[in-house]
Amino acid sequence: MSKPSTGGSVPEELRRTLGVADAVMIGLGSMIGAGIFAALAPAARAAGSGLLIGLALAAVVAYCNATSSARLAARYPASGGTYVYGRERLGEFWGYLAGWAFVVGKTASCAAMALTVGSYVWPGQAHAVAVAAVVALTAVNYAGVQKSAWLTRVIVAVVLAVLAAVVVAALTSGAADVARLDVGSATVGGVLQAAGLLFFAFAGYARIATLGEEVRDPARTIPRAIPIALGITLVVYATVAVSVLMVLGPDGLAGASAPLSEATRAAGADWLVPVVRVGAAVAALGSLLALILGVSRTILAMARDRHLPHALAAVHAKFQVPHRAELLVGAVVVVAAATGDLRGAIGFSSFGVLVYYAVANASAWTLTPDEGRPNRLIPAVGLAGCLVLAFALPLSSVISGAAVIALGAAVYALRRALTARG
Repeated sequence: MSKPSTGGSVPEELRRTLGVADAVMIGLGSMIGAGIFAALAPAARAAGSGLLIGLALAAVVAYCNATSSARLAARYPASGGTYVYGRERLGEFWGYLAGWAFVVGKTASCAAMALTVGSYVWPGQAHAVAVAAVVALTAVNYAGVQKSAWLTRVIVAVVLAVLAAVVVAALTSGAADVARLDVGSATVGGVLQAAGLLFFAFAGYARIATLGEEVRDPARTIPRAIPIALGITLVVYATVAVSVLMVLGPDGLAGASAPLSEATRAAGADWLVPVVRVGAAVAALGSLLALILGVSRTILAMARDRHLPHALAAVHAKFQVPHRAELLVGAVVVVAAATGDLRGAIGFSSFGVLVYYAVANASAWTLTPDEGRPNRLIPAVGLAGCLVLAFALPLSSVISGAAVIALGAAVYALRRALTARG
């Protein structure tokens, strides 16, 4: 049995309170968020109408990742996600590298989501609003995961209602034109880059796996929750993308700063524009809520293994959450949101997330049939897809992402060397 932590903490175990519906909602809150409001325009700039092909490619990779993650999560139902899977299946270094990529990449995602909230709520004070959002949602997570799951339900319902209104307005307007869906001018490089950018909006299903220690009957709940959440998200994204393309066309979408708002205006539904702005802010809040939740659980797992300071493994006596990890994440994101750049945060995050999933697929490849291994084609396609999409991202994102991953590997090597000397 684990020894109690100091400072009012209890044994380092989390309470299993989440069912399938809770886990699905957390996954939806992670995926159906600000990505759909922000990723369509850069994807259209990269591939034009070929963004629909990019969406399909991102979906294929996401499905492979989801399947690999679900099988691994059922086998290893502990907080930490691919950090745990890589460690158990490939060795300590690969688990560490996955955890490093996740924590760094998703911390950047937190900053991006917070800045998205600020840009929609009060553009003139975007950084101040972003900081306030991080503080508020860190407090929600600190109070317990059940409160987070409840709030996520409300956010998902609001966002889905707003997206449905946009789709109906677009498809029933005289501005909709099916001819605008032509993908003939798309290039391979553009489609791959669009897929990498759109993947940013799909990555939330791993949040379910990182909560493995807090779900009831994880061997049954996690494999059910991940594909359900992913399937719902795919339908929503495809419908929204087609609707917006039919109204704005690829060139109009590529130049849009707020594509869903502009599509609504082009469809003649000006009254809906303020609603879309509110929906975008709520979506970003939903993503930020789930991101803080997931990053803190990975930090918890890494701290337990002393890859990060062991004090971060403490679990609060009353709220049963990794409170020190959550406070650390909140503090770092506050600094990033106060000083950072939205575009840079998104590109950097995408690279880290794809590296994380590459390790997940490599881990799933090593499962035996008795351990629930998926068809070998699934992790193979997932691994190759993650690497291709990562290096198809804009060059600045590839360089910065690779540099930070290399820094993480160097820190690991230094720590091992110091431990060996000691």
